[in-house]
Amino acid sequence: MSQMASPPPLHAHSHENTVPRPALIMVGALVLLSIALTATVTLGFVDREAVPAVERAKAAVAPAATRELRFDDAATGDVRVSDAASGELVLLVDQDTQSGGFIRGVLRGLARDRRMRGIGSEPHFELTLWQDGSLTLSDSATGRDVELGGFGSDNRAIFMGLLDEGGA
Repeated sequence: MSQMASPPPLHAHSHENTVPRPALIMVGALVLLSIALTATVTLGFVDREAVPAVERAKAAVAPAATRELRFDDAATGDVRVSDAASGELVLLVDQDTQSGGFIRGVLRGLARDRRMRGIGSEPHFELTLWQDGSLTLSDSATGRDVELGGFGSDNRAIFMGLLDEGGA
């Protein structure tokens, strides 16, 4: 009879902390600092950074152009953009294009807010170009604003095209 070789002994599982103690202390300090800084703003010890709508109101910046729009999903999955007053089709945005994806992304958050409040898709949105060059999409039903300049010039241009009668 031949003897079988026994397997090598298994090493005991170690529960030793492998993260260096100074690194854990630094992470803890960073978390505490973040909480402290947030609390100073929340409690009013430090002013909030500029909120675009508030800063425009302080500077008396007026709208340069405004258009009321409705956004609806077409049967094909595309986005129908229509003038809220006339019902005229402004733009039919293919869902597979960059512009279609961006418009759907912006509207997804606004639509979710409406659903949570029990508001349908009937109320219009207001697209406003301000004299200072900023561009805002406002939900007339919830009062929520989306500053479109923060998404880059290409994405901003998609909505700028909707201000024109012919669309983008």
